Amino acid sequence: MTTRYGGLQGDFALSLMRFRDQTLDDMDEIFRRVVIEIGSTVIRLSPVDTGRFRGNWQFTVDEPASASLDNYDKTGHDTIARLVADAQHLTFGQTAYLVNNLVYGIPLEYGHSNQAPTGMVRITLDGFNQMIDEAVREVTQ
Repeated sequence: MTTRYGGLQGDFALSLMRFRDQTLDDMDEIFRRVVIEIGSTVIRLSPVDTGRFRGNWQFTVDEPASASLDNYDKTGHDTIARLVADAQHLTFGQTAYLVNNLVYGIPLEYGHSNQAPTGMVRITLDGFNQMIDEAVREVTQ
């Protein structure tokens, strides 16, 4: 008895495993890029008085932060750098949170500040699909 396509099963299986591994790596990278873009955008759009609101954006995984911070970051650079560093360990399937627990966060989102009369989060969400499309293009080129 001869085996049709003898020996090819191993090559095909190996090709499938490589495809799977590359796809999982790409999904992780796309997820990280989208989380970073969302977070960076929200932070940059946040109104600035003392810088405390920008400095209070907190990135966590699997559970949202529950306290406010005493961080001040007028430019947002330190807060974004912290987000980027922390997001490097994300894998697809985890739940990522970006929260700001200052009591005046909701009023700011709904127009309390002339600097951000249409909010930060809602504007960022409007660009969500575009962020995903761009990350997919960059990663899969």
